[in-house]
Amino acid sequence: MAKRDVPPRWDRKMQQRLARGEAAALGELYDRFASLVHGLAHRVLGDESAADRLTREVFVHVWEHPDSYDPKDGPLRTWVAALTHRLAVQRLRATETAALARDGSGTAEELEHRVRSAAVAARADYIVQAMPVPLRSALERAYFQRRDYRQAAADLGITEDEARRRLRLGLQLLSTAHDTEAPGAPPGFGGAV
Repeated sequence: MAKRDVPPRWDRKMQQRLARGEAAALGELYDRFASLVHGLAHRVLGDESAADRLTREVFVHVWEHPDSYDPKDGPLRTWVAALTHRLAVQRLRATETAALARDGSGTAEELEHRVRSAAVAARADYIVQAMPVPLRSALERAYFQRRDYRQAAADLGITEDEARRRLRLGLQLLSTAHDTEAPGAPPGFGGAV
């Protein structure tokens, strides 16, 4: 198993290529993470065109500030997700605050509740996407297909005990979406909502 302080080779190489200004590196990064960025942005903002704009902004930021990512701090995927989350929450807060000032409908507490709800939903999405495939597969069967642990075990070709274990672990990870410093969520996904 690799040491925690040694980032994956791809992440280090990508950061170096971006720092050198290789346009192909940005394209490769976009191909790999655009759906993650857009999905998180859409989950927080709730608007397709706003998510499209924010996705562009995230990749512009990465292109213009490649040195703001330090491979020693964790995976590039996590950094990009945290950047997306931070920018999306800032945009939502600014948009909602402007609407509150303009319309006078709602309160600052309601605004903060909407922002926090969107942030938790984005963290939950990220946790599900980042969890190991066996856990995600069991949760998807239980949630989307409404399968119990016995049915999930049969679908996945595993024992019932293993199905219960996977479901329990997956739900434990997912429950951290409400935590201010969730272990399954990237840094920056926590209390800075």
